Amino acid sequence: MKVLEQLLPLPEFHTEEAAEILTNAFRKEIQKTGLGRVVVGVSGGIDSALTLMIAAKALGPQNVFAFYMPYRTSSPDSLKHGKEVVAVAGVPAEEISIADMADAYFAGQKAISPLRMGNVMARLRMIVLYDQSARLNALVAGTSNKTESLLGYSTLWGDMASAVNPIGDLYKHQVRLLSAHFGVPNSIIKKAPSADLWEGQSDEQEIGLTYDLMDRVLYHLLERGLSVPEVEALLSASGEKPETASFLWKRIARNQFKRKMPVLIKISDVTIDREFRYPRDWGL
Repeated sequence: MKVLEQLLPLPEFHTEEAAEILTNAFRKEIQKTGLGRVVVGVSGGIDSALTLMIAAKALGPQNVFAFYMPYRTSSPDSLKHGKEVVAVAGVPAEEISIADMADAYFAGQKAISPLRMGNVMARLRMIVLYDQSARLNALVAGTSNKTESLLGYSTLWGDMASAVNPIGDLYKHQVRLLSAHFGVPNSIIKKAPSADLWEGQSDEQEIGLTYDLMDRVLYHLLERGLSVPEVEALLSASGEKPETASFLWKRIARNQFKRKMPVLIKISDVTIDREFRYPRDWGL
């Protein structure tokens, strides 16, 4: 066993038990609203593939609607892999290009960075999904995992938006384990994670760390309650860069705003989400 695996082990994960919990809970959360159907944006990546498979198992394939929403620079493999998992799940699917919508906006911008373009595309895709959910009388299923949400590697009001997210409490390595359990094609499980924002883009190359290392650090900081200096010492002893711990902790803190509802400036006695605090399904 590698030193890193000994000093910063990943948590135990019971795949079958997790699959049953997620499937049953997802079904209950959808059905308690009075609806029984969901829409899923399928990108060709592992996260949306797992959400699709969980939804199909929970609600039945006939109650899950997949949407491919490519841009003109999207990798052909994204659509190919998306169709592969849709075939395995046995759900109906439609393709709706966001190219015309995005280009109409981009044309009015003198200079727009790849990051801004990616954010626009993520939010346009969510516009499509929410509109289709209204057409189909369905809810939007979420596809952001725990690692990405903690590090802010997701778009506010874009891929982070949903009604119910079955994979939001799964680290990336757990997503891989569950994907294999649910029968997600190996072509998707084994490929490098990418937001497909530009040709050759890779999540791990962009951030400069592997998901395996990030999951180990995040788990020990959050679940085990170790301090940043304690994790730094373990990283150093395992031959990894100790500053990785503070780098990731700062990202967690910097991106907290993405994980919370908007700040309301309080001026009354009873403010929403302060004194007026109820579960989201209160009154149903």
